[in-house]
Amino acid sequence: MQNALKLSNVSYTYYSSNGETKALDLLSFSVKKGEFVAIVGPSGCGKSTLLNLITGLIRPTTGQILLDNKPLHEFYEPIGYMLQKDQLLEWRTIYRNLTLGLEIQHRVTKENLDRIDRLLKSYHLYDFRNSYPRQLSGGMRQRAALIRTLALSPQILLLDEPFSALDYQTRLNVSDDIGTIIKEQQITAILVTHDLSEAISMADRIIVLSNRPAKIQKIVPIHLTTDGEKTPASARNAKEFPDYFNLIWKEINDANH
Repeated sequence: MQNALKLSNVSYTYYSSNGETKALDLLSFSVKKGEFVAIVGPSGCGKSTLLNLITGLIRPTTGQILLDNKPLHEFYEPIGYMLQKDQLLEWRTIYRNLTLGLEIQHRVTKENLDRIDRLLKSYHLYDFRNSYPRQLSGGMRQRAALIRTLALSPQILLLDEPFSALDYQTRLNVSDDIGTIIKEQQITAILVTHDLSEAISMADRIIVLSNRPAKIQKIVPIHLTTDGEKTPASARNAKEFPDYFNLIWKEINDANH
């Protein structure tokens, strides 16, 4: 299967009046098309910096990033980015929030608007399309934020702790919803999270980073036995789940030393 993303010996150093701080050190890995990869590691190790490099917001100090086998600066397809907060505009209806990216990119076409309608209906927000964000629950707002991102038909989706602002029960439900949506849409996704259970339940592989400067501590393929179709909810009940949790927990602890 073709790579959607490939990093080769990527390093990144911050420069300030206090000197240099190396955040990432010679990272090399790839993500296949349609694959869901989670990135975990000690707090402050550079996980969000890595996502910013993949989007092109910042450039690596050394190394190369390829998207669809093209250098990052030659890749013109949309990259989706979901942050910790949904960033919905309170003065626009849900529907007008979902069309915002299309408006900015001058891509408001019947085809794209029909896609939004299909997504709204599929993920149970169609009846709320004329509501305002303040009228929706936290979980519904995150689903709306995902639909806004999917409306641009991104080739790759980056998720930076997208559920961390939600309470525990809502977080479980929304991660299940969004994980299922990503699989149904066959989107290549990279999730950064501190929640190991979330990573194990959603990802096909988990990349464990070391303490700063981040190196790859371990890459763990996830194979879970579930009854019926695998979803983030059913994955948590898999018999292999505790073993993966203990393995990755140990790797992160080892990475701190």
